[in-house]
Amino acid sequence: MRPVCTADAGDLFRIYGDPATNTFNPAGPYPDLAYSKTRLAQWLDGWHLHGIGQMAIYDAERPQEIVGFGGISLRPLEKELTHNLGYRFATGAWGKGFATEFCQRMLDYAFDEHQLQRVTAVVRSNHLASQRVLLKAGLVLRGQVADVANAMPSLFYALNIDEWQRHRQEMLRHPTSGLIGF
Repeated sequence: MRPVCTADAGDLFRIYGDPATNTFNPAGPYPDLAYSKTRLAQWLDGWHLHGIGQMAIYDAERPQEIVGFGGISLRPLEKELTHNLGYRFATGAWGKGFATEFCQRMLDYAFDEHQLQRVTAVVRSNHLASQRVLLKAGLVLRGQVADVANAMPSLFYALNIDEWQRHRQEMLRHPTSGLIGF
């Protein structure tokens, strides 16, 4: 993965403009390339203002092919400004573990390199695949949040830095040994 750049507009529209990748998105797909360029400019501003933001995601075997976008952005949730983890992948990348790996790497990045204290994620209640990804990455379901007008509440996940450290240690521990790294 790498930070987004202006050259990513076409790939952004290809992925975010695809109705299939928006099955669980109440806002629906991006309408056109111009809208994608506007969103990309906002993402680049986020990097400039906050030093963290959206990433272009690619398969290491084919680095020239963008398979998704995701990252951590500042997002208001109810009365709180949060560091929210989000992602979207092209349909050809589904089911290959990219989302889980991406989330785990972004959490490392958020907690280790940016010393964030908490990361959140919001997912629609009927999006079971994303819910499994968030749980595997270590996030914990905290409740619901009314984040879309005239729609059912979304599920609200969060993880603080102490929980992440414990989760990371559990991932390193072999299931039968009880020793870290063995």
